[in-house]
Amino acid sequence: MSESAITMNEFDMSKSLQELEGQDWGEPDFDTHLVRECHRLRRIPLKDFSVENLRIMIGQNIGLPFLIPLAMNHLRKNPLAEGNYYAGDLLVNVLRVEREFWSTDPSLRLELARIADEAFEIPTITTIEFESIREAYDSFLAASKQQE
Repeated sequence: MSESAITMNEFDMSKSLQELEGQDWGEPDFDTHLVRECHRLRRIPLKDFSVENLRIMIGQNIGLPFLIPLAMNHLRKNPLAEGNYYAGDLLVNVLRVEREFWSTDPSLRLELARIADEAFEIPTITTIEFESIREAYDSFLAASKQQE
């Protein structure tokens, strides 16, 4: 992945990933819920994406230049923004994004580290949430050090 994140002001939120990337994946050729859902989500306008939609697509490293800015917007407001699994599941998936993506935008990488640090200070964080975020954060930091 050589593209960096694009600011939300640089693309039309009423468009889908399919439109923004100029690629139609067609119908899924593998019949699993995840594959069908990723294909479906590529066709809906980004303005209609939920935290869960972001969690799914980012977890698959799909559409990162467009979806990371949306996810970061949620995380700035609430580091423990959650999809369908647990508080902080979006943060965990963003922290797990392929390291090549973060090398293209060091300032965004630093902001993500700051957000993760903030998450650990939230008094309502549970032990399981803390441990999930800590594991992803440690991997993120290790990958970041390899890039320096």
